[in-house]
Parts: sequence; structure tokens; C-alpha cells
Amino acid sequence: MLWGVNASTTTTPPLPSPASVVPRVRHLGRPRRPDPGSRPPLDPSGTPSAPGALSPLGLLTLLLGAALPMIDFFIVNVALPTIDKDLDAGPAMLEMVAAGYGVAYAVLLVLGGRLGDTVGRRRLFLIGTALFALTSLACGLAPDAWTLVVARVVQGAASALMLPQVLATIQSTTTGQRRGRALGLYGATGGIAAVLGQVAGGWLVAADIAGSGWRSIFLVNVPVAAAAIVLSLRTVPETRSPRPARVDVRGTALLAATLLTLLVPLMEGHAVGWPWWTWLLLALSPVFGAAFWRVERSAERSGGDPLLPPSLLANDGMRGGLLVALPYFTGFGGFMFVMAVALQQGMGLGPVIAGTALAPMAAAYFAASLLAPRLVNRFGRHVVTGGLVTQGLGLVAVIGTAFAAWPRLGALDLVPAMLVLGFGQGLVMGPLFRVVLSEVPADRAGVGGGVLTTTQQSSLALGVATLGTLFLSLSAAHGTLDALAVTLLVQLAVVVTAIALSVRLPRQVA
Repeated sequence: MLWGVNASTTTTPPLPSPASVVPRVRHLGRPRRPDPGSRPPLDPSGTPSAPGALSPLGLLTLLLGAALPMIDFFIVNVALPTIDKDLDAGPAMLEMVAAGYGVAYAVLLVLGGRLGDTVGRRRLFLIGTALFALTSLACGLAPDAWTLVVARVVQGAASALMLPQVLATIQSTTTGQRRGRALGLYGATGGIAAVLGQVAGGWLVAADIAGSGWRSIFLVNVPVAAAAIVLSLRTVPETRSPRPARVDVRGTALLAATLLTLLVPLMEGHAVGWPWWTWLLLALSPVFGAAFWRVERSAERSGGDPLLPPSLLANDGMRGGLLVALPYFTGFGGFMFVMAVALQQGMGLGPVIAGTALAPMAAAYFAASLLAPRLVNRFGRHVVTGGLVTQGLGLVAVIGTAFAAWPRLGALDLVPAMLVLGFGQGLVMGPLFRVVLSEVPADRAGVGGGVLTTTQQSSLALGVATLGTLFLSLSAAHGTLDALAVTLLVQLAVVVTAIALSVRLPRQVA
């Protein structure tokens, strides 16, 4: 049975300069007057002027909104055994509870970024946050497994509306060192939220607040989302692209088909026994991907509005950052899943202990995230490389600890290894986001943020599907310890690949 972490990722390619983009503005009927309250003043470059600058409280509000989708991606994993018992869900249905959220999230992220560029980023952030609160309530009150699955899919769609607006608003309302610090904090928020999601999930399930059991992991989102809505109305400036683009219907449909045919069979295949349709979908995924790329290239050459402008990938920072992000987030997602399954299913530990074992990693991650911006200013891309090397040493320490303490491996045994691992991860994520987004023009911030987060979320899901399936297959045949060691060694090889790719990053980061 697959009880674990699911996640997905993203990064952003270089964008064409505003001069190279032919604006297309179509008005139906009488032209509408601009609402002074709906968009901040813009200078000729498309960047909001001082009245639209992002305050520290506004940044904190956006980071709170960014944390919610990531926490909810991971928080459900430690609760899956309890959900199975309460709703009589079964393995395949449990996979859909976790995977439905992740697939909808990854598929709609780029579209969410485009819509924010057009209708207003704060407006779409508010809509997405309100929908996230409502769907969280629906998840918490779900009477059966199918209702929970549907609510989780819509919750993933709500997250896809929220998250791209955070990066786009940061890009549009900050410059220079303020932007670098904000992007570093954004990257740190994602990693810490992922770890704390599993920690908090274990504690909430065990606390059984008012007899709510697993339902509390969803119900707790409602007041937090409400607070984010109130704060954003007061502290987050409205921004949008000065050159709003039309929705790329063909590109959106082909991107959705590409991701769905890749992620659905990978995330559901193990639970349903890999029937013929899973292999058919996997075979169709590259076909849809090639068609998507051709359509996007054709749209950009003809002066249209492609969902993902291929020229974005011409930027060294974007292209190099994405190449590093893919193996990094794949390994991160796989590790979180494998540890959750190994500690709970393999060793019989409860959700509280399984979640608490990851707490030192979150603490070290937070400490490294605070240091990372200053280190990047001084050492540039070498911070990312050093963080990846430290993460690799942490993985070796986890393997060594498991063999030394088995079969009595506990949360305290893992503390030193988790500290090293978390510190390395904290030196990677924030600087990596900064590398990828540092040269994205403000007027294309929504597209860039959507591409980055799509890469992130898809890679996290890929890690769960590949490393998770490897672990589950090996554990059934050879036991938990050997399966854990082999899987972490494979992840170590993935980290080594990321280290080799990191030398292609720009030496200095803006």
C-alpha cells in the first residue's frame, strides 16, 4: 500500500525583451477606463513605481499563501493510513487522494500565472485563496472517499491559482537586493513548508482535536486562508502585465495532456498493478509534449501569445537553473515519501514519531535559508554547488545511521544526519529560485513563475513515482532496510548529477 509524500516542481526560462514582443490588445465594444485601485502606477519598463512597492508585511502575507499549497501537498501523507481505516478507501483510492491534488496543481500552474498577468495578480490570489479555503472545508467534511478525491482535485486547482501570483508579485514589486532576499525567502518557505507539512500532519492526526482525527489536517487551512485573505487586501499591491496576453487554448490543452499522461500512470500505476492503459498513457506523453513544443514555437514566431514562450529557455540562468531543479526536486520528493513509508509502514512507528524525525531537517533548513542570501552575494553559484554536496553527505549519513541502529532506528538516531541533510537543502532551494527568476522581465513574471512552479511540482511528483515505486518494490522482496539503502543510493546518484549540472549556472546571481 502506498502511504507517502506526493509533490511536484518548477523553474523558469528566459523571456523575450519587451521590445521583441508585439502587444496585442483587443477591445470589444467601448474601451474600459482603467480602475486606479486595480493596478499600481507603472514606469516605462512595466515595473510598478513606489506606490505599488511590496512592504515587509505584504511579503509575509504572500509567503503565507505560498506555504499553504506546499504544506497541503505533504500533510496528507502521514494521514493516509487513518483515512484508509475511516473511509475504507483502499490503496488505489488513497493514491488518488494524494495524486489528484498534485496532478491538478501541476497541470494548471502555468495557466494560473497567465491569468494573473491578465486579470490582476492580487485579485487571482484572493480568488484562489478563497477557493482553497472552501475546498479544504469540503475535504474535512467529506463523507466518503470519492468526495474526498473530488475535493482534493479542486483544491489542487485552487493552489494553481494562488501560487504563481506570489512569485509574479515579488518579481513585479521588488528590484535588486530586495528581490534577491524575497526570492530567497520564497525558496526557503517552500522547503520548510514541505517538511513541516508532514510533521504537523502527524501531530494533528494524533491530537484528534474534538474527535476530528485526519479531518483536522484540512480544517486547519480554513482560518489560515481567511487570515491570508484579510492581510492581502490591506498589504499586497495589485499588479498585472502591461501587455496582457490572450489565453493560449491549444498550448494549455497540450500541456495538460502531456503532464496528465505522464503523472497519472506514474502515480497510480503501482497501486493498480500497471495495467495496459498506464503504458499507453506513458507512450502518449512524449507525443503530446512534442506537439506542445511545436505549437508554442509557431505561436511565438507568428507574434502570438504562447503559454510557454520558447525564447524563455534562451536565458542562461533560466535554462541552467531548470536543469539543476529537475534532479534536485525529484530527489527531494522521493526522499520525503520514502522516509514517511519506511518509518511508518516499514518500522511500525506512529505518525507523530514519523513526522518528528523530520523536524531537525526543517530547523537546519531554516537556518541555512537565513544564511543563503548573504552567501549568494559573495560566492554566487558556488552556494548551490556546496549545498548539493552537503545534501549528498547527509544522505550518506542517513544510510550509515540506518545500518548502525537497525532494527531499533528511532527519531533521535536520525538527528545528526537530518541536520546535515536539511542544511544542505536550505543552501540550494532559495538560491536556485533566485538564479532562475533573476533575469525574468517584470511584465512576464506570471509566466516565469508558472513555469518554475510547474517544474518544481512535476519533479516532486516524479520523485515520488520513481523512487517511491523503487522502494516499495524492493521492500516487498528484500525488506525495509535494504530497500531504504538502495533507494537513497539512487537518490545520491541524482544529487551527483545535479552537482555536475550546477557548474553551468551563472557565476554571479543578480
